[in-house]
Amino acid sequence: MRGEQLDLAGDSRSGQASLRDAIVVAQQQRAKLFELRSATTLARLWRDEGKPAEARDLLAPIYGWFTEGFDTPVLKEALFDQLAA
Repeated sequence: MRGEQLDLAGDSRSGQASLRDAIVVAQQQRAKLFELRSATTLARLWRDEGKPAEARDLLAPIYGWFTEGFDTPVLKEALFDQLAA
């Protein structure tokens, strides 16, 4: 949430750094859902900055880890962002 707020406040660099930190923490805790949520937000920012390949490269392996629950809002959002990138 902090990364999104920083980005909305106009501090994109700090917002993206916060999101990358959130991804690392989620990976350390093996919290795939939180990793996916942070990565989806960061990928969306990158896509909006004209970096769709980087966005897709970030999301694809995390999304690919999931084998069920594809009807959940978080996974639907990540898939949509992957396809839109």
